[in-house]
Amino acid sequence: MSSPGVDLFTPFKAGKFDLSHRVVLPPLTRCRAIGELPNAAHVEYYSQRTTQGGILITEGTLISNTAAGYPNTPGIYTNEQAEAWKKVVDAVHAKGGIMFCQLWHVGRASNKDYQPGGAAPISSTNRILSDKFRPQLPGDSYGGFSKPRALEIAELHQVVEQYRQAAANAIRAGFDGVEIHAAYGYLIDQFLKEFINDRTDMYGGSTENRCRFLLEILRAVADEIELDRVGLRIQPATEFNDAIDPDPLNLGLAIIERVNKLQVEFGSSLTYLHLPRPWFTAHVANNENKLEEAARMQRAWRDAYRGVFITGGGFTRETGNKAIAEGAADLVSFGRPFISNPDLVHRLKINAPLNPYFRKTFYTSDPVVGYTDYPFLDDASEKTARP
Repeated sequence: MSSPGVDLFTPFKAGKFDLSHRVVLPPLTRCRAIGELPNAAHVEYYSQRTTQGGILITEGTLISNTAAGYPNTPGIYTNEQAEAWKKVVDAVHAKGGIMFCQLWHVGRASNKDYQPGGAAPISSTNRILSDKFRPQLPGDSYGGFSKPRALEIAELHQVVEQYRQAAANAIRAGFDGVEIHAAYGYLIDQFLKEFINDRTDMYGGSTENRCRFLLEILRAVADEIELDRVGLRIQPATEFNDAIDPDPLNLGLAIIERVNKLQVEFGSSLTYLHLPRPWFTAHVANNENKLEEAARMQRAWRDAYRGVFITGGGFTRETGNKAIAEGAADLVSFGRPFISNPDLVHRLKINAPLNPYFRKTFYTSDPVVGYTDYPFLDDASEKTARP
């Protein structure tokens, strides 16, 4: 439903949270958590990007010691990690922000160098990722993925428990809620996607079976922290990490149908469903046919979901306002612009120019360069982040 006059800066109520605007900081892996612990740089980074009544979602945060696939990513599975995150959350709350912790397990998108004892990464399958993708290894080198090991059914129950415990730890750290990462070819998506999931048990084969693992995680987390403190990120149509499904439209509709039923069961809704635009990459952005197909798919998912809908993927001030006004989304996430513009919300509001981002500093371990040194609009020195 279109809403003329409504834009990114129209206040909105997302579940129990009163928002002053509709610009969201999405999960953005930045590789600055030495020893899997958030540190003072994280406090500054997230605080810089906080606005009164704005939602921030953390970078992907590990639910267990088998979850990593990138260097220096933070965890939320130990008390020490939760205590470290508390300092970040406190700084965000002090400025009136709302903060969700994204719960993440990469599954087979890993290398044995990240695994306890050099074990095989876990997944829905024993099949290795293609060499089209190359993981960043500890020490900032690039290598190959390791052959994964398909989880046994009893082990799946243990992973569900890890998600539940990670959610409990996040709430104890002060987070307002958690986002379940079920997209982009990571562990949960490895169960959802038909071209990855080759199981013959109750977690493979039919769409019902392939959705089972996600629904068990959602139910366990909701039982622990309440459903209205849970967000969900999915992307049925993507090529990242070989996460391909032959019928992404109907896979998305099937997931949404089950989430809608879960909301009826719990008598409350997710805080939001976070569904970035399908296939949004540079080459797709210039493909009109693909863009039209993506728009139709996205609209079908948006219309099917009964709750707050976040979209993202290459949005500008103009297209973000258009998406809100046309009812294509309730909230819009901005990724790379938020990396290079700590005051992005202010810049979008007054239509100010944006700082360019420097891609080669996205995933370094430096606590300042390309992380906390991008200038604010009113920075008199007009310094720029170093490439």
